[in-house]
Amino acid sequence: MRKKYLTGSLLLVLGVMLAGCGASGAKKDKKTISLMQDTDLMSLDTSNHADLTQWNVLEQSMEGLYRSDQNNKPSAGIAEKVVKPTNNGLTYTFKLRKSAKWSDGKAVTAQDFENAWKRSAAPTAKSGYNYIFSGIKNADAVSAGKKPASSLGVKALDQHTLQVELDHPMPYFTKMMVLPAFFPQETSAVKKYGSKYGTSSDKMTYDGPFKVNGWNGSNDSWTLTKNHYYYDLKDIKLDQINMKVVKDANTAHNLFEQKKLDDATITGTTAQGLQNDKSLIHVEKAGTYYARLNVANGKALNNVKMRQAVNLAVDREKLTNKVLADGSTPAYTYVANKLTTDPTTGKDFGKEMEPTDKYDVSKAKELWKQGMKESGKKDVTLTVYGNDDGISKEVAEFLQSTLQQSLPNLKVEARNLPDKAVQSATDEGKFDLSQTLWLADFADPIGFMTILQTGNPQNHGKFSDKAYDKYVDNAESSAANNEKEYWSNLRNAEKVLNEKAPVVPLYHMVQSHLVNSKLKGVMYHPVGEDDYTRAYLK
Repeated sequence: MRKKYLTGSLLLVLGVMLAGCGASGAKKDKKTISLMQDTDLMSLDTSNHADLTQWNVLEQSMEGLYRSDQNNKPSAGIAEKVVKPTNNGLTYTFKLRKSAKWSDGKAVTAQDFENAWKRSAAPTAKSGYNYIFSGIKNADAVSAGKKPASSLGVKALDQHTLQVELDHPMPYFTKMMVLPAFFPQETSAVKKYGSKYGTSSDKMTYDGPFKVNGWNGSNDSWTLTKNHYYYDLKDIKLDQINMKVVKDANTAHNLFEQKKLDDATITGTTAQGLQNDKSLIHVEKAGTYYARLNVANGKALNNVKMRQAVNLAVDREKLTNKVLADGSTPAYTYVANKLTTDPTTGKDFGKEMEPTDKYDVSKAKELWKQGMKESGKKDVTLTVYGNDDGISKEVAEFLQSTLQQSLPNLKVEARNLPDKAVQSATDEGKFDLSQTLWLADFADPIGFMTILQTGNPQNHGKFSDKAYDKYVDNAESSAANNEKEYWSNLRNAEKVLNEKAPVVPLYHMVQSHLVNSKLKGVMYHPVGEDDYTRAYLK
């Protein structure tokens, strides 16, 4: 997902929380819960922004064609049912619920989906996420500005029938339909608010179980209240969800102890000291935290041997056991463990692709010296950018220390800044290493692979490799209906990443949550955002 600066990401996923009067436990209000986010909410408009906090909020307040059920499978959302493609896998036709309405009482229409997708796929979209529409007919040409958005292969056949045409079969298309990127946008609201759409909670409408209130575009707390026009209101037990940004794990723990949080995400030393707490649960996520390397011409890490050296110099076991101490596991591959099983081998894809060389300081030093010589450098300074939350700071300090100790004539500067500043530096290519997270949007490695292709708007490190591009292109086109060929291309693409090291995988996400024992019905999804919409307090 999702950027997630994935953007990934940089962040930890979940949360949401507290508003002024405190949590449900303190108020004894069994219809309100308080949750946390660990980064700022920057926009509610999926066409112009994409990160975890936004998607976590929209998961509770918006709904697409499908939603993930308790078994992490796509189930009917605004669409009446999960449909199978026709025309040799190229056409999907969805019937929408006639009972689906926006929070202003207007019907959710096929036109709302068509317009939203065209708006998000257009080159004018600022989310950096228009590539997610690739595979839909003409999407690549639309995003590149070579064809008008009106040519995108999505069409409202009538008010409640949406048809999607693909350029090639996409075995994972059904899984993608739960993503917030594919949520509708009320056509009249977009027209009414124009460039202000989604810049505050009152400048958009919602088709999910809740609607957002009290976010002015920059404040760090807001509420979600029940959307009384939601079609499945009988299953919504909560009246309100309080949300607040909490960037520090110790603060999150204290708020939980004060009963001002019903679900608190903890990390680092805070998590380490609470691993035996009776309120603790571990939530496995198919996400990889990694350091994005800037390989652009003129940058030190344009040299592949120096990148390989950085990769081999990082002791992931020490990072996860001593620094994070929250159940997170070492990452040696870009594609996350627990994402999916390779059906042609029967093995976890991430696990089967782990390289032989994982942590080797001696080899790292030798590669570094060779790379320095090839680059004509006697000393190097690398700048590591990351968010200003507690865990990002700790990881940055770990990287700074371990790289300086392991690699000769290297100085590492750590810069942990607010979200907007980090994103600005990333967009402008001012970094050498940038902490980020990619949390799987859907259960297929292709969701990870595409963002490192040449020209992808999320490819801020400017990695470009012809072999890699070809493997991913083949998987998305000619091999899509050939299972053996499809997975062979994905394995080959991961091998290129292991060898060329445009990213340094750090750890796979396992979240430590302190959860109110009375909070039930939360769907903690390993892929995608966690769903509190059917939650309740017992």
